[in-house]
Amino acid sequence: MTQGTYQQFCPLAMASELLCTRWTLVLLRELIAGTTRFNDLRRGLPRMSPALLSKRLKELEAAGLITRTSRKGETRLYDYELTRAGADLKGVVEAIGLWGHRWIETKTSLQNLDVDLLMWDMRRNLKPEPLPPGRTTVQFIFTDLPRTRKNWWFLIDPESGTDLCSLDPGFDVDLYVSTDLRTMTEVYMGYVPLSRAKAEGKLVVTGDRRLEAGMSKWFGLSTFAHVKRKVA
Repeated sequence: MTQGTYQQFCPLAMASELLCTRWTLVLLRELIAGTTRFNDLRRGLPRMSPALLSKRLKELEAAGLITRTSRKGETRLYDYELTRAGADLKGVVEAIGLWGHRWIETKTSLQNLDVDLLMWDMRRNLKPEPLPPGRTTVQFIFTDLPRTRKNWWFLIDPESGTDLCSLDPGFDVDLYVSTDLRTMTEVYMGYVPLSRAKAEGKLVVTGDRRLEAGMSKWFGLSTFAHVKRKVA
């Protein structure tokens, strides 16, 4: 572990020296979720600079929380995986997230809208199993964002998983979802039910009617969306 500055033998103080540096806990969130590649970590941490990400990864490796291994056949590409000590932090990270979801006001949360993070998180929690075999293409259109940021595509395959594209992949679209960034964030976080957003006209779904009818089954919400909130 890194040398502490609290100068206390208390385990909480010693752990805080490592875990409470800027971006470290959210980086651990991504690693715990199964992200292993540097570029994918960047997508999950879009506002974190590459230099700082590299620094934090080196610190976690030095502390024995992750290992870095060369990808097979690649000399300059690495996979980052949690050690036993790192994986043991899962409960800690989840508990902090649960506390934040319960007690931080919705208004405060929604001051930090981020389409990159939202779409990356939505991709991770999407459930492709209920969808038909083969590729399903879903386009999300954010009506309040500039042209270069408003269109996103999910390429979903029950066998191979889900790819996220911010540039048109060129496939026929099976389902269109048109909304604003705040509404989509509210739905994903469980603040507003999908059915209510649709009924109020804030989220419009067009295309394959079977995909639309089953959207509540394949569209995964945030890990914390099921948690009862103490504040509004």
